[in-house]
Amino acid sequence: MEGFTLHKEERLCSQKLIEELFTSGESFLSYPLKVVFLKTELPQTYPVLSSFTVSKRNFKRAVKRNLLKRRIREAYRLNKPAFYQEIVAKQLHLAIMFVYIGKDIVEYQAIEKGMISAFKKLLTKI
Repeated sequence: MEGFTLHKEERLCSQKLIEELFTSGESFLSYPLKVVFLKTELPQTYPVLSSFTVSKRNFKRAVKRNLLKRRIREAYRLNKPAFYQEIVAKQLHLAIMFVYIGKDIVEYQAIEKGMISAFKKLLTKI
């Protein structure tokens, strides 16, 4: 694994897996993010498949949704190496969806703080 990159293979794209994630996965809040996760047994090159979403109901303009998704992805990308080390040590495979639940656009620092606390909560829950 390289570290501070986010490859296509690390993205959660499978409709079946996303559906299973929302039907039988667990979730928790780490403001401004809601994290939905599921332990998987799929053989994949990366230990975590992740996806990021922002509600169209709260942010009508695609420009604002894309801004928030870019900020969430960047916070994930910069903080994932330590998280990956813990996941690999536990020999797990996860599918994770990060859902932005805030009502306004927040600064990157607030999103990064939420991402770091989400990683800590996730490691205690698995």
